[in-house]
Amino acid sequence: MNNNSKSDVYAAAGVDITAGYRAVELMKKHIAATITPSVCSDVGGFGGLFELDLTGITKPVLVSGTDGVGTKLKLAFLMNKHDTVGIDCVAMCVNDIICCGAKPLFFLDYIACGKNVPEKIADIVKGVCDGCVQSGAALIGGETAEMPGFYPVDEYDLAGYCTGVVDKAKIIDNKTMSEGDVIIALPSSGVHSNGFSLVRKVFDVENSDIKSPVDCLGGKSIGQTLLTPTKIYVKPVLALISELSVKGISHITGGGFYENIPRSIPDGLCAKIEKNAVKVLPIFDLIAKKGKIDERDMFNTFNMGVGMSVIVSKNDADRALEILRANGEDAYIIGEIIKSESKIEIC
Repeated sequence: MNNNSKSDVYAAAGVDITAGYRAVELMKKHIAATITPSVCSDVGGFGGLFELDLTGITKPVLVSGTDGVGTKLKLAFLMNKHDTVGIDCVAMCVNDIICCGAKPLFFLDYIACGKNVPEKIADIVKGVCDGCVQSGAALIGGETAEMPGFYPVDEYDLAGYCTGVVDKAKIIDNKTMSEGDVIIALPSSGVHSNGFSLVRKVFDVENSDIKSPVDCLGGKSIGQTLLTPTKIYVKPVLALISELSVKGISHITGGGFYENIPRSIPDGLCAKIEKNAVKVLPIFDLIAKKGKIDERDMFNTFNMGVGMSVIVSKNDADRALEILRANGEDAYIIGEIIKSESKIEIC
């Protein structure tokens, strides 16, 4: 901790420099768990240094992704629980870059807050570190900005950025996709990190009881269920693509099935999804019922229990399911690729 840097006049304006130093000290133990052999810098420098190991990679392509947690943070404020939203932040980035086959290398976070409460900031970063460990990425840098007058004193925003690498010859780009290929679902852990503006409106979270147990949610409260962190799919997907050819991957986030699955489908082909095969989670049934939201809008907004879809050859389907299940994913088939210009059909 820097004991020489202190400004009473800055503190009077609402920015406590020493709180920032204290937060860094509290988060160091969490950051240490993410460090990989390629990390060349310590916490607190002006830039994070990472030595790129290209062993086994002929033509490296760097792949980057950035995202935030969105208004799901409002639930964290209401529940006063801040140690899981960091997982969401990491997940939204790493799950995107894995769609082209990239292995995440490192991550950086950005936290802006109305008041720097070191213990709260450390909790947020703990979540980020947990997400980094789950995805095999190192947390090599970040920034905490105390912004009084811009954010309420008890609120914050959280965003992140990751970089990964893939051999150019192994980029997943849907060029080999063909009629008859199989669509495999990787289950979600819940709502993940999109659609929360609608979710908050449906449950009127600021003015209703979100902390009491709900039977249809397995005894968990609405708040607990909604705060369930986004599942990170990096390790099972990397295991899959290391053993067989994957033709397309979609991370199902904002826009649900209708927006995200077509992003991995080439022109002239269509993902035909068997609606009855989708294992819809109870939280989505509750959202639809309470919000009086029709089925198409649900599939056009939420993941509905499917956080990621993977497309493989029909001949590889059984082996793909075996690999994914061996790596902790209760994967199952939800459809096939057909010839059509519509890109997606849910029937």
